[in-house]
Amino acid sequence: VQLVESGGGAVQAGGSLRLSCTASGRTFSSYAIGWFRQAPGKEREFVAAVDWSGLKTSYSDSVKGRVTVSRDNAKNTVYLQMNILEVEDTAVYFCAAEVWGGGKSVSPSVYQYWGQGTLVTVSS
Repeated sequence: VQLVESGGGAVQAGGSLRLSCTASGRTFSSYAIGWFRQAPGKEREFVAAVDWSGLKTSYSDSVKGRVTVSRDNAKNTVYLQMNILEVEDTAVYFCAAEVWGGGKSVSPSVYQYWGQGTLVTVSS
């Protein structure tokens, strides 16, 4: 499966962005999708994940309450709605696919496929 992220950009603190992760292939609904981010000089960190059905989600403590992950299997797309953005949210955001994942995997090594990333810049 190939993943393509979109929706990144520059926004002021307190603003919102919605990232999209669109996949190719007919088996999209068999993958859990995770969102990760990587800031300059830092390791890639887990942000959120959703299982194949869209019913099970998980979030990191740093974004819980501000971020919502959802998916539309008919459109082969997973969304990451980010609200009340903070300067600390500045990073390249990646989506990744895990075959038959439960939507709770936080380790990047578990995911088999990755997108190229989209940059989110939050200014004060």
